[in-house]
Amino acid sequence: MSEKVYARDPMSYGATDFDAGGCRARGPTLVAAMAMLTALVLDGCMQATLNPVSDANFTARDKQQLTNPPYQKAWIPPAYQRQVVQYHSKEAPGSILVDTDGRYVYYVLPEGRAIRYDAIVGENGQAWSGVATVGRKEEWPGWTPTEGEKRRLGPLPNYVEGGAHNPMGARALYLYAGSKDTLYRIHGTNQPGWIGHAISSGCIRLTNEDVIDLYSRVKVGATVVVLGPKQGLSRVASADSIQPN
Repeated sequence: MSEKVYARDPMSYGATDFDAGGCRARGPTLVAAMAMLTALVLDGCMQATLNPVSDANFTARDKQQLTNPPYQKAWIPPAYQRQVVQYHSKEAPGSILVDTDGRYVYYVLPEGRAIRYDAIVGENGQAWSGVATVGRKEEWPGWTPTEGEKRRLGPLPNYVEGGAHNPMGARALYLYAGSKDTLYRIHGTNQPGWIGHAISSGCIRLTNEDVIDLYSRVKVGATVVVLGPKQGLSRVASADSIQPN
C-alpha cells in the first residue's frame, strides 16, 4: 500500500511558535522521565535495526560509535521504518516537514514524492510549530542542558561531549528563526523503542540510522515546516507500491 500525502500551504501555518525553553529530555511521567534521563546520560544511545539498512553514509566514527556497548539493538516495526511515499504539497524539494500528530518527518523529493521517517515528537504542552530553517548541522553533537532542564530534571552536567554517552545521537540539525537559534533540534535518540510516540519536550528525534540519512540529504538553509497538534496532514491510501529507502 502506498500513502498519498496532501500537505497544506506552508504560508497558512501561522507565525512561528517556538518556546524559548528548547529541547528537553522528558518522558510521559516524572518517574519515567528520570529513568529515561539516567539511560540518556549513563547508558548512551541504543541502535535501531532497520531492514534493510544502508550504511553508505556512515563514517568511520559512526561505525565505531554505533558498535559501542551502550548502543544496544532495538527492533523497529516495519510500519515505522524509513520509506518513500507519494507526497503532494507546495514545499520545495529539499524541504523538511514535521507532522506532529502523525509522528512523521518528511524530506521532500522531486516528482511528488518524499522520504518519510518516523519520529518521537513533543509531548502534550511541549509540542511546537512554525517555519524555521536549518541553521547548522553537526555530526555527533555535544549536549548543553539548559537551566530549565537542570531545574526540572535534577543535577545535570554543564556539557556532554558528542559520542556514545550523548543523548543527542549521531547527528543534529539546528533550527533557526531568522538569525536566532530556536534551541530546537532534529536529532538522533537512544530511545528507539519510543519512535511513534509524543514524549519529548519539543525536539524531534529519529533513529540514529534515519538521522544520518536525513543529515546526508538536507542542506544548511533548508526550510523546515513544523505542523503542531491539530494541523496534521490528510492521508489517502492507494494501491501503489512504496519502496524502502
